[in-house]
Amino acid sequence: MLILSRKRDEQIVIGDGIIITVVSIRGGKVRIGIEAPSNVSVCRREAVHAHAEAVDGNPSSRAEDNGDDSPDGGGDRG
Repeated sequence: MLILSRKRDEQIVIGDGIIITVVSIRGGKVRIGIEAPSNVSVCRREAVHAHAEAVDGNPSSRAEDNGDDSPDGGGDRG
């Protein structure tokens, strides 16, 4: 997992067509904007999990939501 610090209006570029912009920071919430090509799906993680549960009806079939999807168990790539 790559961990970055950003201020309001600063951006992160991923690949050739994805731009993430910090739109605002208020209290404990950060609002981000995501620009991506139309062929790239952008979804909130909890929405993806809820959809998967609704489709297969088995909440235990999903991976634990510990905030770390990396195969190496996380850590800083820096």
